[in-house]
Amino acid sequence: MGLAHDPATGHPRPPRREFKARGSFTERCPGCNLPVLNCLCPYRVSAESEARVWLITHPLEHLKPTNTGRLIGDVLPDTEVFTWYRTAPNERLLTLLDDPRFAPFVIFPDDQPDYADRVVDMEAVGEVKAGGKTPVFILLDGTWRQARRIFRKSPYLDRLPVLPLATTRLTRYRLRKPASQAHLCTAEVAAELLRQSGDERAAQVLDDYFDAFNVSYDASRRYEKLEQPTPAMRRLLACRGE
Repeated sequence: MGLAHDPATGHPRPPRREFKARGSFTERCPGCNLPVLNCLCPYRVSAESEARVWLITHPLEHLKPTNTGRLIGDVLPDTEVFTWYRTAPNERLLTLLDDPRFAPFVIFPDDQPDYADRVVDMEAVGEVKAGGKTPVFILLDGTWRQARRIFRKSPYLDRLPVLPLATTRLTRYRLRKPASQAHLCTAEVAAELLRQSGDERAAQVLDDYFDAFNVSYDASRRYEKLEQPTPAMRRLLACRGE
């Protein structure tokens, strides 16, 4: 991220060479960070939801224009994003985890027995709503390997319930090759969680916005200008006109 000092020790960091990813020389829109050929800004729509989303993002994800976690913040203004450092937990995150207004859930698969006693289902989300608290979905934003490292190396998450996403949906993400079609990207996970927890409109807006991002970026990689909006884009334009 180009930080001048190490967040764990406070020691100065040596200067790093500028990051040059594939497509780094492409002219990008400063608003949406997509290639200007197919700018996403006309389709940005905000939505309200009963649940919140907090992202714990691996530092390398911030460097990737294909990251979908940022789409969640575009749609849900109350989204919080925290960069993960193993030895330097974010102080604001720690404060929010202790805030009695919120009931956070770590979104993670229930595939290991050592935390089976922490696993809950979507009914637990309904229960905290009924109790007057705001449910929070904590998404570990990175590759599967990075997400597992965040989960295992963040002691402050150990006391939180683990909510696996139960869905038969397959990924529509075109910009990275998933290990499995059942592995949804971050924005898809958030949209499905919102849908299952009752925030239908927010889920649909985020799902459509992800679709617009997915299609626009994919076309830009081929240097193709989208001449007609997709059905998802048309729904987003209709929302902007309401």
